[in-house]
Amino acid sequence: MSETAPLTDRAPGEVMFHRGSEAITIGRFLSDVAALAARLPPRPYALNLCADRYHALLGLAAALSRGQVMLLSADRSERRQREIAAAYPDLCVLADAGEGEGEPGWQPPPGALRVAAEGQGEDGPNPRIPLGQVAIIGFTSGSTGEPAAHPKPWGALVAATRAAAARFGLRGPAVSTLIATVPPQHMYGFEATMAMPLHAATASHAGPCFYPVEVAEALHAAPAPRLLVTTPLQMRALLGSGGALPPLAAVISATAPLAPELAAAAEAAWDTSVLEIYGATEIGSIASRRTTAGDTWTLYDGVALRRGAEGEVVLVDVPGMPAPVPLADAVEFQPGGGFRLLGRRADMVKLGGKRASLASLNRLLAAVEGVEDGVFVAPEDLDRNPSARLMVYAVAPGRSPGEILAALRERIEAVFLPRRVVLVSRLPRDPVGKLTRQALAELHRQAVPQKVAE
Repeated sequence: MSETAPLTDRAPGEVMFHRGSEAITIGRFLSDVAALAARLPPRPYALNLCADRYHALLGLAAALSRGQVMLLSADRSERRQREIAAAYPDLCVLADAGEGEGEPGWQPPPGALRVAAEGQGEDGPNPRIPLGQVAIIGFTSGSTGEPAAHPKPWGALVAATRAAAARFGLRGPAVSTLIATVPPQHMYGFEATMAMPLHAATASHAGPCFYPVEVAEALHAAPAPRLLVTTPLQMRALLGSGGALPPLAAVISATAPLAPELAAAAEAAWDTSVLEIYGATEIGSIASRRTTAGDTWTLYDGVALRRGAEGEVVLVDVPGMPAPVPLADAVEFQPGGGFRLLGRRADMVKLGGKRASLASLNRLLAAVEGVEDGVFVAPEDLDRNPSARLMVYAVAPGRSPGEILAALRERIEAVFLPRRVVLVSRLPRDPVGKLTRQALAELHRQAVPQKVAE
């Protein structure tokens, strides 16, 4: 008989979610799960398109209790829905009971099962889930190519949640409120705000909230202690809005490298600590750091890194995962078990015998005064064309391409200076701030430079 773990190991009376003025307890949640599970059609897969975080968690829990696998994609576009349906033809689709939740004009596909809190009373069965059962399949954003599917067993989710709770001091007795700007279908948002309330002393805000005014309103309405779960892009927007925030126990950031300057500005403005999570869709979260304290990451308890047979490839052993997982990033091991990130292996560029990561170049670009957003882009033929060079797209009202180029010349080696700086009004980032390869290709085709520096 396989080992199991309960859906939740918290007491029935503990609060786990806030939906407006309603505080939802574990007992109410289990009642809602049972009601939804009874309505689920007998399909092996369920695609979760719920924008309401509580509805999304109900969908996951109901599917788990029925032995179904939840498909999580932060991209809810019709194109992506069609792609997933083609790969998993025998699935059901879950969507919010409310019309157009989360995005103006967005509609779920015809026939989607509408999720609502329909339980009766404050009690329900707490199913035990086999640790080896595949609970979710998460999809990468497509920033390095086509979105890839990564299954994750229930045991790995439970272990990661408990390790993160221990790292961030969320094991109680006080119940911390989690307010997130990231969608529940993204692995970071899923682990931090959907899985966490099942196994840690936390209560998530149902949301969704994305714009600075929405985030501020949700924070003011949330019981203390409050944690803001966000991204560097959204942190920058929230700081730029200048709105006052209530006391924060901490800010947690992920999805993209966080510049120390931005972390320091947030700590000063909000009188709190900014903590950063390192992880990936294929492994979940595995390490953290306080960004202003240095560039060394500390692994979660139970996680281990080791060199693979190929030397440069690093393998990560994650509790609950059936096999070691190759790390997409190049790392430098540090004394005491920590590590430094050198950049994604696929993100490394080599020019004139020198190497750099696009992520590090992007951080230097973001530090240029007046640059609100920007990205270095490598041409497809960079490895085989000796004359090929990098280019930059930048959102920088009031700055010229020449000024940006001059500022970059002071910060990076000449060989990595972009051949062109193209000013655009915005970059086509997804809800968590990533730029997919497809979006960048479309930007390259459509952008008509107002001013270009050669």
